[in-house]
Amino acid sequence: MFWDVLLDAVIDTLKVVPILYLVYLLVCYIGHNSNNKYVNVMKKTKYYGPLIGSVLGVVPQCGFSVVMSDLYSKKAVTIGTLIAVMIATSDEAIPLMLSDPNYIVPLLIMIGIKLVVAILVGYLFDIFYKLIRGKQNISEDGFKQEHDHDCELTTCSHVHTVHKDHDHCVDNIFLDALIHTLQITAFLFVASLIIGLVVEYLGIENLSNIFTSNKFVQPFLAALVGLIPSCASSVFLVELFMAGGITFGAMMAGLCAGSGIGIVVLFTKNRKHIWTNILILFSLYIVGCVVGIICNLFV
Repeated sequence: MFWDVLLDAVIDTLKVVPILYLVYLLVCYIGHNSNNKYVNVMKKTKYYGPLIGSVLGVVPQCGFSVVMSDLYSKKAVTIGTLIAVMIATSDEAIPLMLSDPNYIVPLLIMIGIKLVVAILVGYLFDIFYKLIRGKQNISEDGFKQEHDHDCELTTCSHVHTVHKDHDHCVDNIFLDALIHTLQITAFLFVASLIIGLVVEYLGIENLSNIFTSNKFVQPFLAALVGLIPSCASSVFLVELFMAGGITFGAMMAGLCAGSGIGIVVLFTKNRKHIWTNILILFSLYIVGCVVGIICNLFV
């Protein structure tokens, strides 16, 4: 059993690595060229963060939620952008539903709903934090200012933004992106292995038995399953929906609440602001439940 889980963890991790590297390559390129037009574009598109994040989150796998969690910990993106990416993320749901032509329409409805919800909630969070910053001494990422210089951002001689906690500056952006990717990959592998062992030990049948026939209770349970930081949760929810075990609303609840391994990276990289991380996690759960209940009423 252990070797099967280990192999699955390796495969799941390797599938995310390419998109992680490409995104970090872009981030490192912009960081090493902070005086050029690309930074100006980033500044101008800051207010479109939740919109851009929602579109990126639709991409299969959880690569963008992972990267955005890392960037958020560095205060490079807003909390609304992070929330939007996490809500829009569907992990393995899209490939699974594409494999069966009968579920193309539900898939399109799912993507449409997640996009709309992600954009709306993302902007609401940014507006909320902007209002708070107007009344309190709160930093741009939504945290109360603390005298914690270890968490401040600094710049190296190549004007590449880095953390003092992990201070490094590499001239070669390909190598720099590789370093970031390897750091995150290590977290992904460990988390996937642990979660895989738990799922294997409990068994899929035992997990599926937690759902009741009450379609208004299912979203609350499915959202909890969605919070499990693994692609296994999205696979489990979609397969259960396709087998008729849960409603479309319950599946939506789990997929809106879930963000793959992104939440693990958030708690790892942003560990000095644990209460904000918990707020984000709780918000994802509430959004998932609300979306699930509404879908059960109208879809």
